[in-house]
Amino acid sequence: MIATILGKKIGMTQVYDAQNVLIPVTVVEAGPCPVVQVKTVESDGYNAVQLGFGAQKANNASKAETNHAKKAGLATTPRVLNEVRLTEAYSGKAGDVITVAAFAEGQIIDVLGVSKGKGFQGVVKRFKVGGGPAAHGSMFHRRIGSVGMRQTPGRVWKNQRMPGHMGSEMRTVQNLRVIKIIAEKNLILVKGAIPGANGDDVIIRSGKKAKKA
Repeated sequence: MIATILGKKIGMTQVYDAQNVLIPVTVVEAGPCPVVQVKTVESDGYNAVQLGFGAQKANNASKAETNHAKKAGLATTPRVLNEVRLTEAYSGKAGDVITVAAFAEGQIIDVLGVSKGKGFQGVVKRFKVGGGPAAHGSMFHRRIGSVGMRQTPGRVWKNQRMPGHMGSEMRTVQNLRVIKIIAEKNLILVKGAIPGANGDDVIIRSGKKAKKA
C-alpha cells in the first residue's frame, strides 16, 4: 500500500481525546487520489506512481492532460499531479484510488507544503537581526548595517543575510501525529500546525524519521 496521499489544508480547530485533553489539530482533506501512472524499472528506470488530486474543469485542462487522465481510465482530469518514488514495483495498476484508509489514527506522519509568502522583507523580520538603537536620534533602527570588510577580502561574503523575498518555499514538518480520521468525509486531523495557508495543497506521507515504539 502507498503510504502517501495528496490533500488540501482546510484550517485549524481543537478536539478532545479520550482523556479529555484539548488538542490543537489541522484539518486536511486528503484524497481520494487516483493512480494516474505507474512507472517501473523496466519502462522508466525506477519505481514510482503518479497520484492525482482534485478535478479540473474540462475547459481548463489541456488536451495532453485530458488524454493522460483518460489513459488511466479517469472520468475527470486531476487538478494536481505528484510523483511518489517507491522502493519496489507497485503491485496495482493505473486507476486505483488511494484514500485515507492508507493511514491509521496515532500514526506518525510528515507533511509537506509551501509556506505562506511574506513578500520582500528586511533583515529584522527575515533573519531576526537585532537592528540598531531604538532612540530617536540614532538614525539607525532596522537597517542591515555593515556587510563587508575593507581591502581584504574587498567583497561581501556569500550567503550574507540581506533583505529579500521571504516565505513561499517548500517546507516539511516531521513527526506529526494523526489524531483522528473521518473516512466518510476524506478528512485527516493532524496534531499541530502544517505549512501553508488554508486551501493550499499539501502532501502527507508516513514519517521517515518516526521513532519505533
